[in-house]
Order: sequence, then structure tokens, then C-alpha cells
Amino acid sequence: METDISRAFIEAIPKTDLHVHLDGSLRLSTLIDLARESGVELPSMTEAGLREQVFKDRYADLGEYLVGFAYTCAVLRCKEALERVAFELAEDNLAEGVRYLEVRFAPQLLAHEGLSMEQTVQAVTDGLERAKRSHNTSERVKSGFDLPFEFGIIVCAMRRFSKAMGEHYHQLLTALELAPRRDVYAIASLEMARTAVGLRDRLGLPIVGFDLAGEEAGYPAYYHKEAYSFAHSHFMKKTVHAGEAYGPESIFQAITECHTNRIGHGTFVFSADMVQDLDVADPQVYTERLVEYIASQRITMEVCLTSNLQTTPSIESMAMHPLGHMLEHSLSVSICTDNRLVSNTTICDELELVSKNIPVTHHQFRNLVIAGFKGSFYPGSYTRKRRFVRKVIERYDELAVRLLPDPGGAA
Repeated sequence: METDISRAFIEAIPKTDLHVHLDGSLRLSTLIDLARESGVELPSMTEAGLREQVFKDRYADLGEYLVGFAYTCAVLRCKEALERVAFELAEDNLAEGVRYLEVRFAPQLLAHEGLSMEQTVQAVTDGLERAKRSHNTSERVKSGFDLPFEFGIIVCAMRRFSKAMGEHYHQLLTALELAPRRDVYAIASLEMARTAVGLRDRLGLPIVGFDLAGEEAGYPAYYHKEAYSFAHSHFMKKTVHAGEAYGPESIFQAITECHTNRIGHGTFVFSADMVQDLDVADPQVYTERLVEYIASQRITMEVCLTSNLQTTPSIESMAMHPLGHMLEHSLSVSICTDNRLVSNTTICDELELVSKNIPVTHHQFRNLVIAGFKGSFYPGSYTRKRRFVRKVIERYDELAVRLLPDPGGAA
């Protein structure tokens, strides 16, 4: 099943990561440094200890996977920490050939009395911009030998939250104690959408998209349709975590209620047996039509292989992952990391998983890589984006001729 697409080729080609959470992608050494500086107590103060106790290769379930975020979020509640982590994340991506990066996080989760949502976004912007300036002024880029680096920020609203998840959420839940919880979640996501549009339009911050993250089952996307309608009416691009822990209906809601441009994960897009709506006469036909719609409208699926293997017990191996079916149905798929620290992965690792475990042709692999650039919420004009994508394609094809044994084969 392993292809002749080598690790050396994967490392050389330009790449994207469209689905990477800032608070799940710290360097382990930085987490320890920031914990010492901020007085946050970790289960271990060594990298080996944290790998053994918190950030593992395999997790028992999603609950265990999420444990580490309590520690990472705790150390990210100041501007200096956010800027440092954003800068290092960009540097780590640059080092492995990523040339377009979309970093996502939830400002409401990190905000408190001494740190506004605006300040969280500005700090992340500052860190990413510092890495971009350093790379784009290098002689390799100026001479045309290397591609420039571009980035965008995606802000996340949460499907659900509790008082324990942050000061901002605590205050909101306290103020609306008597309101139905679903209404409170909707109010918070609308606030986040309005803030995101305001920061983009008023301050020019590079917010390129709006996302809905968090617990999926039991907390449907339609709770948040007002927030998405606001983002949609202000020309902000949208993605939704959907089909990660719930079935095709969740993806359908993301498309019809939230006007989404991309789907985060989409793991259960083919799972007709998970359709629960009694008004759906034929779940299989419903699912087939959904898949065809996604394919025809080029709604990009942000697929995170290692994360799915770690959090979805029914996917016991790469052979059971639906990526192969996605490719068979000509879906637009971009391979992403989700959480570099929590999943102990990189974008090169994820693409190597594809090359070693999925019977993918050179043409399909090329499409996977280019889909990240084409499906990106690029912050510049569409004309600029097309020029950027064209340069990427030219570079990819040049490297394929040099590094693949038969670049035109198995098309």
C-alpha cells in the first residue's frame, strides 16, 4: 500500500495547515517555561514526564485527549505568552515547508480582566507577523528561490462552555444564570462573531475566518446560526467542526444553517447509520446526496488523521479512516494537524501517513497538497491568491520532476 512518495519529497514541497489550534500546538519546552513563569502547576516539569502522563501517542477517549488543554490555556493568558507561542508555531511550520498557515483559537477562552479579546488577537498577530517578516525578508525569498510565507487567523466560538473554562465564560454564565444554556451559548458565539468582524474591519487584524469548536454531540450547530448569519453577511469566511463526533446531519447543519465554506474533520460524512432525523426517509440516499453536494461545491474537508485516530475509537487504524473514500468521491481534502503538541505530530508526519497507508496516486497526492492553498481563507485579494497558488503549483511540479521516480505516472 505504501507509495513511492518519499519523506524527502514531502519535506521539500510547499504545504499548508488550515486546521491547527494554537492552544494545542505549543512546544513542550515552552509549556514548561511558561508554567514556571506564571506559577501554573503541571503534572510533571519534564518533557518525558508530560509525554508519559498528559500528551500521549494514544488516548483512551476524547476526554483524555482534552486534558492537556487545561494546562496550555492556563499559561496562555498573557500577551507575551501568546506572542511567543504564535511566533514559535510559525517558525516550526516554516522549518517543515509550510508556506500558508491558518491559526485558530478562542479569544473568549483566554480573555480576562487584564487581557481583552482584542489583545489576544493582536498578540497572536504580532507573533505570526514577526515570523513572517523574518522569513519574507530572507535572501532565499527575495531571490525567488523560496516562496513567501502567508498566514491568517481563525477565531473560534464554542459549542458549549462552563464557568470553569475561563473568566469571560464565568461572567457570562453568571450574568445569564436564568437563561436556557443553549441561549447563552448562542449569545456568546454572536458576541465572538461581532468582535471578529470588528477587529478585522476596524483594526485591520488578519482574521480570515470564523469557526465553531468544542463538544459536537448534543450541541448542534443550529444553536449558533445567528452568529454565522452575522459573519456571513459581513463577508467573513466560515468553517465548522462537524462530523467529528456526530454524523452527516451535523455536516448538513454546518452547510445549511451556518453557510460554511469548509468542514473541520468531517470524519463521519459517509455514516448513513448515524442519521437520526426521522423525517429523513432514506438515510443512505440523504448521505449520498450530501457527499455529492460537498464535492460539487468544493467545500474543503480539513482532515486531521492522527487526531482522528486518537479520539475516535471506531477508527482503529489508518485503513479504517474515511480519507480513502473521500478521495474516491473526489472531495476537496486538505491534510491538517489539528494539535501539534496534543497529537504529537507535524504536517509532514500527517502527509507521510497518507503516503504510507492510503493507495494514493501522484495526482491525488498533488491534489491533497494544492487543495490546502486553493481552499485557504487567504487574507489578500482573489487575484493575489491565484498568483500565490500558481507559484505553489509551479514549485510543486518542479520538485516532483526532480524527486519523484515517475512524476507523471499513476495519474
